[in-house]
Parts: sequence; structure tokens; C-alpha cells
Amino acid sequence: MGSILEILTSALGGGAIDGISKKLGLSKSTTATIVQAALPLLLSALARNSSTPAGANSLQNALKKDHDGSILDNVLGAFTDSEQSDGANILGHIFGTQRPTVQQGLGKATNADANQVGQVLEMLAPILMGALGKQTTQSNLDAGSLSDLLRGTAQQAQKAQPVQPDVMDSLLGMLDTNKDGSVIDDVGGFLSKLFRK
Repeated sequence: MGSILEILTSALGGGAIDGISKKLGLSKSTTATIVQAALPLLLSALARNSSTPAGANSLQNALKKDHDGSILDNVLGAFTDSEQSDGANILGHIFGTQRPTVQQGLGKATNADANQVGQVLEMLAPILMGALGKQTTQSNLDAGSLSDLLRGTAQQAQKAQPVQPDVMDSLLGMLDTNKDGSVIDDVGGFLSKLFRK
């Protein structure tokens, strides 16, 4: 059984980047850059949201109810309008009122349109939740272990992102609202494999 990042690497390999690119009319390189920069932000926001017992329990319940990992069997299905609607709801829970600011900041950092960044995020969110749900079930994680896993995974994901460190620090600062410094660290990750093609 792989880590969250390995599950995501497998899920987003193949034709996933092409699928997103074609749907949104973006180049593959632009899509890859957005995806690679967005995943650490999504993971960091989830880590922040699950840093309290109540938040961790809420996330665990959502995974058990709606995200069993089956979406990973047909990742291209995550790019349908209905799944994007689900993704929009997930982003609402993850980012709250900060979503427009995050999209704009990520758009500037990746030289992409903020609306297109938002659409990419909507496609990624159900896939990420599916990966978390799969890992939670396979490892029989309780809420506390899930929170710890997210913190560690967010730390691993940081190294693979293509955005300049100071820009990423600014984006992450928007998420670290309690200023405890726990949003992200600098350990290497697996996601760079996706974008060497």
C-alpha cells in the first residue's frame, strides 16, 4: 500500500493531466504546474482544518460517508460537471471564504487565470479526498492518526511544487491562520514524477 502522495501520483499519471488540459483548454505544462502547486495548498488546508479533534473527526466522518476511494478507479470521471460541483463543495469546506484569494494567488504564481485555477482545484479536490478515504480505510486510521498523516503528507508535498518559495510562503500564510507554523515543511515528495514527461 502506498502513501497518499504515491496514490495521487498513480491517480494523476496516465491521461489525467491531458484530460484536465483538454477540458479547460490549457496547455499540459500549465495544467501540470497548477496541479503541482495546488496539491500542497489543498493538503496544507486539510491539515490545518484537522488540527483540532473536532476538525479531525469531521474530516474522518466525511471520508467515511462520501469518499471511499472508488473515484480513483476512474479518475477521468472526476472531470464531469457533477464531480466539479462536488469539488466546489469540498473547496468550500477546505478554504472557506479564502477560496477566491487562494485562487488569485495561485493564478499569479503559475501565470494562469484564476477561474481556470478554480476549475482545476474543483477537479483535484474529489481525487484528493478519494485518496485520503482509501488510505484511511486501508490503514484503519482514527481521527488523530488521520490528522498526523495529513501533516506529514503536506510536509512531503512542499518540495515538489514549482512555485518560488517566497510566493508559496505567502500562499501558505493565508492558510496558517493561527500562525502556529505547522502548515508545511520542506521534506521531498513524490509528485515531481508526474511532470518529468
